[in-house]
Amino acid sequence: MSTKIRALVKDAVIKASTTFRDDQIEAYHRAIEKERNDNARWVLELLLENEKIASSNKVPLCDDTGIPHVLVELGHNTLFDPDLFHQINEGVVLGLKKLPGRPMAVYGDEIERIEQSQGLYNDPGKVIPPSVLVDTMDSEGIKIHVLMLGGGPEIRSHTYRVFHQRDHGNLFKEALTWMRSEIPKLGCTPCIPALGIGRTHYEASTLMLKAMTYGNLNHQSKIEKKITDSLNQTNIGALGLGGSVTALGAMVNVGPQRASGVRIVCMRPCCCVEPRKSSIYLSQDALE
Repeated sequence: MSTKIRALVKDAVIKASTTFRDDQIEAYHRAIEKERNDNARWVLELLLENEKIASSNKVPLCDDTGIPHVLVELGHNTLFDPDLFHQINEGVVLGLKKLPGRPMAVYGDEIERIEQSQGLYNDPGKVIPPSVLVDTMDSEGIKIHVLMLGGGPEIRSHTYRVFHQRDHGNLFKEALTWMRSEIPKLGCTPCIPALGIGRTHYEASTLMLKAMTYGNLNHQSKIEKKITDSLNQTNIGALGLGGSVTALGAMVNVGPQRASGVRIVCMRPCCCVEPRKSSIYLSQDALE
């Protein structure tokens, strides 16, 4: 089983990095039909063509191959190998080497890594993921989700407090202010903003990751549609060329809230190839 998990995670890293999801492809087709700006429509068509080439040749969708993030969901009473997380990390390394990922790991001690004074590792497998996020799920077995997060969206992200004034409209109005400020600087539009709304900065960030994991552009909530419509009125357009499609959709995850006038919001404007994600499901039988 350990060999199988490593192989599955390796394949998940490659799939997330080289293919669009079905809902993403369908969203691009809808955007092409909607777009009236010739230059922006050409960009949208080119992004779909880029995906076809990347998928068929198993090469990265973008030169920024991203930082791997892993989410694990465990079913109730699910038995698993205590070495599972080591196997997952080994699978990530194999995937980055096979892809190959861009060598982005910084060499040195904590000061040298901050200053980037000792250069980079040549090995893409050194781009290690952050600590694995572990959660529970209602069904049995295990789900392993792999997200490849690029640097551009991270630079344009916000995690901050919002005074909601007992009105969700005020909260999303503030978040939209962030988006309208940052998305023109993102460059790689159309975007898909992902939002997590929670009680702490950690919770909001994890909710945002889960929004990307489970978000579906074919099934948008009223809030997600409102965010998308608002951004599509900005005339930023694909690659900032103007036009009617700045956002393909939105992904919002609202978690538990506390008795307070403040909500913590994590907003990440995913770029034109994101969220890059792939999921694995292993039943209890498969784990035994």
